Amino acid sequence: MDRLLYLLETNPRLTNEEIAVALGVSADEVTRQIRLYEESGVIKGYRAIIDKEKINMQGCTALIEIKVQPKFGHGFDEVAQRIANLEEVESIYLMSGGYDLCCIVKNKSFEEVAMFVVKRLSPLEDVVSTSTNFILKKYKEQGVSFSDNIKDDRGTYSL
Repeated sequence: MDRLLYLLETNPRLTNEEIAVALGVSADEVTRQIRLYEESGVIKGYRAIIDKEKINMQGCTALIEIKVQPKFGHGFDEVAQRIANLEEVESIYLMSGGYDLCCIVKNKSFEEVAMFVVKRLSPLEDVVSTSTNFILKKYKEQGVSFSDNIKDDRGTYSL
């Protein structure tokens, strides 16, 4: 992967000047390259990863597996795009295994997720079945650990 992209992906808070020093180029060159990546769609966006438990934010994350009947000539893309256009869907992926697609719905109550599946997702043409899984605890996301270092207070024993 391009070193500039690697640096941005690892730490998007780096300034263009810091990136320029790391790459041995000018800050103007870094700025131009980032702008090119943004305009061409290589860089899709920048986000903060927030531990919502620490701010007592309510809502759950659901991973919804979806079996679909793909259309001839369109494969899974057409169905996946219709699902992606639903405002509740944060992410959607083509999968191997028992289900064809997997979508992620975040920051909704259990009831809101259930109603989304029942009223909006399942009735879509070409959706054959769904299986909803709720994320109970997040340990790591996008390479960032969410678990505080839990001290092992069992002690040391020797025989």
